[in-house]
Amino acid sequence: MLLPVTPVLGIVLAVLLVAAVAVAALAHLGHGRAIALAGLRATAQLAAVSSLIGWVVHALPWLLCFLVLMYAVAVRTAGRRITRNRTWWWAAVPIAAGVLPVVGVLLLTGLVPPRGLTLIPVTGILIGGALTATVLGGRRALDELALRRGEFEAGLALGLPDRDARMEVARPAASDALLPGLDQTRTVGLVTLPGAFVGMLLGGASPVQAGAVQLFVLVALLAVQAAACAVVLELVARGRLHREVGAGR
Repeated sequence: MLLPVTPVLGIVLAVLLVAAVAVAALAHLGHGRAIALAGLRATAQLAAVSSLIGWVVHALPWLLCFLVLMYAVAVRTAGRRITRNRTWWWAAVPIAAGVLPVVGVLLLTGLVPPRGLTLIPVTGILIGGALTATVLGGRRALDELALRRGEFEAGLALGLPDRDARMEVARPAASDALLPGLDQTRTVGLVTLPGAFVGMLLGGASPVQAGAVQLFVLVALLAVQAAACAVVLELVARGRLHREVGAGR
């Protein structure tokens, strides 16, 4: 076992969380309270999920409800990170566009059996990747449009449709959402050994099996994030996802 669940683990986690808050405060990063709340929230959520998963995996209706809950939380989180107005719910589209096709292919080919203990972690990883790409792509696109509004208006003056003028300004910035996934894939095995690889090894799999699973996760995430980024960029370009004029980030 990599981390024994003992009081020592709790103490170390508490110290690390306090250290993260202290560093954020001393460096004036402005997210000290958010870091503390995120750590406490993660503790409560993982405790609840750890208890629930052992139950829901044996009942298909509850398994589906749990997957829908994961998706709904991701949509809410991504949407509210991108914008505070009523258009936030459009974040549901890029996340679904990235995750559903990949999960469908995995189920149809039998690579992922329709069992809770397999489906929940795989779907969770993919939803998490889609959430990250959606947030980064949407925020960067909207930030760029706000900063370079003059260029957008110049495009309109030249006769470009609204969608095309926004796309010319926002596309380069939104594409940066793919960089974390690309860097992780490029450096896997050289800089880091990601969670799937380590988890498989700890579970008794051979290094070759662990490597195959990790490669599958990374490539699947690239597909999910590319789709999510492309769709959220299109939504911003078409004005479906937007911010009020003068609204902050």
